[in-house]
Amino acid sequence: MKHYLERSMSFAEYMALIESVVIEGKTTGPTQLGALADFTRLNLQRMKRLSKTVEINNGSKIALKVNTRPIYWLVITEAWCGDAAQNIPVIEKIAAENDNIETRYILRDENPELMDRFLTDGTRSIPKLVAMDRESLEILGTWGPRPVQARRLFLDLKEKGIERPLINEEMQRWYNDDKGRSMVNEFVELLADWGGQRTVRARA
Repeated sequence: MKHYLERSMSFAEYMALIESVVIEGKTTGPTQLGALADFTRLNLQRMKRLSKTVEINNGSKIALKVNTRPIYWLVITEAWCGDAAQNIPVIEKIAAENDNIETRYILRDENPELMDRFLTDGTRSIPKLVAMDRESLEILGTWGPRPVQARRLFLDLKEKGIERPLINEEMQRWYNDDKGRSMVNEFVELLADWGGQRTVRARA
């Protein structure tokens, strides 16, 4: 994993990359379609908005500090991905509550061999967060591409044969209503497993 960490970006660098491709009317990855460029532009706006508006309550802030192990969160992503735009700002808010967490970002389509190690139901779904010990690089666990409730909703809509544009609208409504609370609750649990102690509990 050291090779991928060396190739990865900070959140600031990832945002700067997205801004640069938006200026060029492009997106990240080898597939350059107008629709993907449009998604990327909208995603940049959404990420900036969520970075300002997502809040974590005091109880959850305390619970998120339970992790005492220095860890990396390596996030596999692409600029055109709607779920990444919704979830990455929340990931950053969560990581900011614990000095032992360092986030890094890496592009899926430039690193297919990495992505293929962390498939979701056999698919290259993103964003995918890989947690690892900062010293040994032992893989502690993964998260993604969506909060559990969002994943269940997506699969239910898909099984009903609903067309993808309508699914996207429904998922957007879910994210708007949830405001990151489900992710915070999930990461409270995950951090207790990955490096803390299962003694502190809070609900967002």
